[in-house]
This record gives sequence, C-alpha cells and structure tokens, in this order.
Amino acid sequence: MYRIIANEVDFLVISKSADVHFHSQSGSAGVMAQLALDLNIKLYSVHRLDTPTSGLLLFAKTSEAAAELTRLLGAHQVQKYYLAIAKGKPKKKQGWVIGDMGPSRRSMHKLLRTQNNPAVTQFFSYSLDEGLRLYLLKPHSGKTHQLRVALASLSVPILGDKLYGGDIADRTYLHAYFLSFNYLGQDYFYKDNPCSGDFFTCSTMQKLMQDLAEPDLLAWPNRK
Repeated sequence: MYRIIANEVDFLVISKSADVHFHSQSGSAGVMAQLALDLNIKLYSVHRLDTPTSGLLLFAKTSEAAAELTRLLGAHQVQKYYLAIAKGKPKKKQGWVIGDMGPSRRSMHKLLRTQNNPAVTQFFSYSLDEGLRLYLLKPHSGKTHQLRVALASLSVPILGDKLYGGDIADRTYLHAYFLSFNYLGQDYFYKDNPCSGDFFTCSTMQKLMQDLAEPDLLAWPNRK
C-alpha cells in the first residue's frame, strides 16, 4: 500500500502504491488512515493523489506544520514533478498545457479554452519505445485530474487511464516522482523512482531515469 520515504520531525513523506485509495472506502482503510494506524499518530493531509496514481505523498504531523506546508503549496513554493507514459506522439515534444477545467461526464474533467483560473502544466517528453513516450510533467497549479486531462487534451492520454481514453495496460502510468521545498529555512528534496508497471521498470526507462535524476535542475522555460 505504501513505503515510508522520510520520517521527519514535522512531516512524513511516503510512496503510495498505484490503485490505492487516499481516503477510506466502504470500510477499507485508505492510505492516510492505514498510515496513521500503523504509526499510531495523528496525520494531517497536505495534498492528495488520485487512486490510480503512485508516488510521493506528504503528510503533516501537527496542525501547525499542516498550515505551513499548505501555505507553501498555495504559494507554489513546493515543486512537484510527475512521470507519465502515453501512446502516440504529441505535436510538440515540450511545452505548456493551459486552460480552465470544467466537469464532464462520468466523473471526468475537461480542458476549456478560457483561462480565468487555469490549470497550468509544463512538460518534456522523451522517446521510450516504439509508439510510446515518457513525459516529465511539472504542474504549476493543483486542479483535480489536471495531469490526466492535460495529456488527454494533447491526444496522448496516459497509458492505462481508461477514464480518459488511455490504452489498456497493467497499470495507469502516472507517478509522483519528485518533491522539493523549503520548510522553516531548510531545503528538502525527495525522489521516488516508479517500481511497478512493465514500462516503468523496463531497461530503456532505467536509462532515461539517469538523465532525469534531478528534474528541478533542467532548463524549464518561463511561461510566455
């Protein structure tokens, strides 16, 4: 269900497994409840991951830490990077996806042409295998299903993401890969390579990961 990445004084960082609920469902403990039970402590949620998404999750141990970490997130001072794999080839290998998001059918969301309060996603993509590309995604906002909608809007839905039209696969290929932030004057960096899924663990992926070991140091162009 999870692996503990770091157990700091004021917060915890874990890696959530794919297809694990954040919240408890029908009497079955979600990852937050199970973690709190296992460690016998009270936890405060700071951000969430969709059920099919694996990777890094941050939990505060006190209400004060939760308030500060939430403030950092709201001020875009927590840098988050995700990995995704999709079938097909976008019109451009890197760029931005920007637009308001609205509700759609079957619990889906859709990207709109307006930009009143837009979801903002930046991406690089890399050839992974024939017909497959790896995406390094940097969200600049925190909208529900933002990254899934962003790639679907480029006509390259995430592999395994049936809700948004992705091809059938052994998992949904979206992973919260890297977190960095400054908390109370100290810099923190956390990285979690994906460890499940045939394409996330293939040899070509392992070679690409060497070049993406420090995503925050890549040349991310400023938004025009």
